[in-house]
Amino acid sequence: MTDLSRRGLLKTAAALAGAGLLVGCAPGASRKTTDLSYWHLLTGGDGTVMAGLVDAVNGANLGFHTTQTVLAWGPPYYTKLAMASAGGRAPDVAIMHASRIAGYAPGGLLEPWDLDLLAEVGLHESDFPARVWEKCQYDGKLYAIALDTHPFVLYYNTDHASKAGVTDALRSMKSPEEFTEVATKLQKVTGKHGLSYGYLGDGSQMWRLFYTLYRQTGADMKLVPGQQAQVDKDAAVKTLTFIQSLLNDTIASRSGDGGTATSEFLHGESGMFFGGVWELPVLKDAKLPVDALPIPTLFGTQAAYADSHTFVLPRQSKVSPERRKHVYTMVAEILKRSVQWAGGGHIPAYQPVARSAEYQALKPQSNYAGIPAYVNYDPDAWFTGAGSDFQNYFAENVQNVFLGSGDPAAGFDGFVARLNKLLDRPQPV
Repeated sequence: MTDLSRRGLLKTAAALAGAGLLVGCAPGASRKTTDLSYWHLLTGGDGTVMAGLVDAVNGANLGFHTTQTVLAWGPPYYTKLAMASAGGRAPDVAIMHASRIAGYAPGGLLEPWDLDLLAEVGLHESDFPARVWEKCQYDGKLYAIALDTHPFVLYYNTDHASKAGVTDALRSMKSPEEFTEVATKLQKVTGKHGLSYGYLGDGSQMWRLFYTLYRQTGADMKLVPGQQAQVDKDAAVKTLTFIQSLLNDTIASRSGDGGTATSEFLHGESGMFFGGVWELPVLKDAKLPVDALPIPTLFGTQAAYADSHTFVLPRQSKVSPERRKHVYTMVAEILKRSVQWAGGGHIPAYQPVARSAEYQALKPQSNYAGIPAYVNYDPDAWFTGAGSDFQNYFAENVQNVFLGSGDPAAGFDGFVARLNKLLDRPQPV
């Protein structure tokens, strides 16, 4: 690789970091092995499960041993991964959110997967949901293999729902008015709130709910460099107005943060809870009478916000064909064991597992297993994605709307203006 092209890749990584884009060991095998390096940002319960999966694959004595390196979620992880790729000293395989691919693949920081080699290890396009597979592509090439889909969902307390007489209604709500009615009935049972939703100071939480409901109106959002953001302001105002109506200190707290909302739901002080599927282990460990569903379709179009953990091949200056084949095997073996990953709430992307009796028996996980068919990721752009500043820009402009003191139209206009400034910049690739 020439010094000029290396400097270009380093410049790309630095530009992404400056934009806020670069932002949640097993014993060896007995025979001669190839050592593979694997970076990820999975901690807590997810980290424990992933370590178990890696141990299981290492224990199968397939000719390689995978060593994990766990880095802090957010900027530390994505910054280090980008710089390692730019320098050609990246790990053999890494985890990346699907929403980040559009910021990494164009600059040469990732290598595409070889479909023929995938077929040799038993992985095919038909093994993955169409929308998830599509998100893993850029410019006609496959840059990621999805491990899961992890959406934003609706949890509810089954005891409270029964007392309020809304168990059936929770599964059949089709309008904002019906949702408000159910939440009001639950509030009368709990005596505090009908719904727990923590968002204060958390742009990700604000965006997850907004984008779910915005897409339910049938509206789209496209971010094309050099062009103005393509949005539907009327749909955005309708969505924000509805969210604002829920945060009235009766249905839900006007100023709740993530910890407050979770604690409130865990203590039975609300009947419903908006949260990610990754919240499920905490709720189940608390022995809470809980069930979960996709967020009801309140505005006519089935839609849900989600992201996916994916396996990517960071760019390396020298690639060993033997090591690369072992990486394909390692990923395939983890996917084939991913029912264990589903225990943490995630929906397996590998469809033979998602359709298996073992996964279908998991409750409430299998209740929302259909979401990948209508999943919505962040709009593609070099500045969007999990852990980027994109969702913070949303919070900067709409948090006052959520708090009840801001105008929905003005808040959304401010967000769009911020997007247009970013779109006017040259893409750092």
